[in-house]
Amino acid sequence: MFLKFAFYINILMKVTLYYKKVFGFLGLFCLLAGLRAQDSLATVTAEKGDGILSLLRKHGVNPYDHYDDFIAMNMDNLRDSVHLYAGRTYRIPSVKLDTVPVVDSIQKQTTEIKEVVGKDYAIFGKRHATVVAKSEKLKGAVYYLVSGHGGPDPGAMAVYAGKSLAEDEYAYDITLRLAKELLSHGAMVYVIIRDPNDGIRDERILKIDHDELAYGGKTVPLNHLARLKQRVDIVNELHRQNRGKFQRLIVTHVDSRSKGQNIDVFFYHHEKSKNGKKLAESIHKTFRKKYKKYQPNRTYTGTFGDRTELYLVRKTHPAMAYIEIGNIRNKKDQKRILVPENRQALAKWISEGVILDFEGGEIGRIR
Repeated sequence: MFLKFAFYINILMKVTLYYKKVFGFLGLFCLLAGLRAQDSLATVTAEKGDGILSLLRKHGVNPYDHYDDFIAMNMDNLRDSVHLYAGRTYRIPSVKLDTVPVVDSIQKQTTEIKEVVGKDYAIFGKRHATVVAKSEKLKGAVYYLVSGHGGPDPGAMAVYAGKSLAEDEYAYDITLRLAKELLSHGAMVYVIIRDPNDGIRDERILKIDHDELAYGGKTVPLNHLARLKQRVDIVNELHRQNRGKFQRLIVTHVDSRSKGQNIDVFFYHHEKSKNGKKLAESIHKTFRKKYKKYQPNRTYTGTFGDRTELYLVRKTHPAMAYIEIGNIRNKKDQKRILVPENRQALAKWISEGVILDFEGGEIGRIR
């Protein structure tokens, strides 16, 4: 009787184990099927005119929360890391992962890792505050970034779709984006003209204000020469404090030549500055390379050269590059600065030129 009972118990255990395996496999199968379904639902095709921000908005994803996630997921399918190709398929970050505990756990771990390597800078605004380290290519380098005009001086003015555009707002936005790129590669960065409430902005029309301050919370003077002298004094004093380090200055303007003149990005340096010439040439070389790759049917006409007659070029001590980005009054060039992805691309290209300069650069004497 005991042997017969043991026989039935053994059969029951085998049946139970069999069903555990079957249902366990089915459970795993269902989980994987669910993930595949989610993945397929999160795949979209970019249409002509789409940008990363507009594509994310179109599919119900907050572009500011998931911009970096989108780039990480689609890095190999983007033009210069920021532009979409019309007709290509892209993955959209999922925002409803709480129904899949395993995926949710992985997402939480990823967030924790980002928090460890990232550092927040209030100057970039809440949406773009976190700088995630990409490399240490610029470790030990110091950069002073000056965006043109600001405070009481808006710089060149233009009108687009019935709304006013001011040079200083776009120069500042590109400068902030450049600062973030340089920081992500380990550089020390000083933003000389600063706005207390305008971080990096993703709008086409940037609201005009006059509350910019100079480094150290100093009011920007009304007088033109006094404004320039204030910037020179700040940069030269910081340069003195950082004596012995690799130091460079980058000044950014949005050119305002005649409406009919379609210009490219130009780079200037001090005529007697070997290091300044190398910096301007490195950025210029990067732009030529990018245009050749991404706009092969368009001739790049931007140049680099000396313009020592410019006050900031003549009076500042660090080796420097003075950059004129497009023509705010030209309809074709307006697209370059109005589209936020284009402003990001400009900043990224400049940063790549800066890295190229640093890799073969020298500390050197003043200038």
